[in-house]
Amino acid sequence: MRLCSIASGSSGNCIYVGSEAAHLLVDVGISGKRIEKGLRELGLTGKDIDGILITHEHADHIQGLGVIARKFEIPVYATEGTIRAIKDCEGLGKVDGELFQTIQEDRKFTIKDLTVNSMRISHDAAQPVGYRIAYGSKKVAVCTDLGVYNEYTVECLKGMDALLLEANHDVNMLQVGPYPYYLKQRILGDRGHLSNENAGRLLSRILHDELQTVLLGHLSKENNLPELAFESVRMEINMGDNPYAAGDFDIRVAGRSELSPVIHIS
Repeated sequence: MRLCSIASGSSGNCIYVGSEAAHLLVDVGISGKRIEKGLRELGLTGKDIDGILITHEHADHIQGLGVIARKFEIPVYATEGTIRAIKDCEGLGKVDGELFQTIQEDRKFTIKDLTVNSMRISHDAAQPVGYRIAYGSKKVAVCTDLGVYNEYTVECLKGMDALLLEANHDVNMLQVGPYPYYLKQRILGDRGHLSNENAGRLLSRILHDELQTVLLGHLSKENNLPELAFESVRMEINMGDNPYAAGDFDIRVAGRSELSPVIHIS
């Protein structure tokens, strides 16, 4: 099983998860050209993609959907609310309605040899979700765009072998930065984005001996720095009420516009 971030940040997100037989994209919030370039670097083409899993309808998660879905006729999996919102989005162009596959939160479905299970997240979108994807006993999760986490979130993310988790902003950088007040309040709110500190606190709740790699993703270009996200998350783990140290785990930051190293889960 493989996990790779093709792009992850406030300006666009596209994550690859696959096995030898099945290949999935979680979100396609970058241009079709960039998606195809990333796939080529993974030794794949759009024809190899068996499904696109959409977390929600914001532009940084669906920008390339129209182009990619039309060109390669790829099934698009999303919640009912998200599908309705996507169809209302201007600029995507026409997507064949038969490509849309409606999913329900916490209800598993299979795509070839991969089992997909969505989870509810708190974000200001129609019906947003994160995704957990399993190949046999191995499990990975992609969980971004959540303003808060709770016990449900913790339970959903326990037992993962690899995880891409949002570390969107540094609270101080956001508060003193150039964003207007209403936007700062949105990001900091319960339906906004997860801060570096809260990402570290959430991770502290779900660490376990078999966790291989954590990718920190969806970093804000204006309100975060890769080094700051990395160190802040590590500090929260080291200070947290758990038996681990941050150095016990492979923690990386996903790049905004370049592929992360491919994570092989075996």
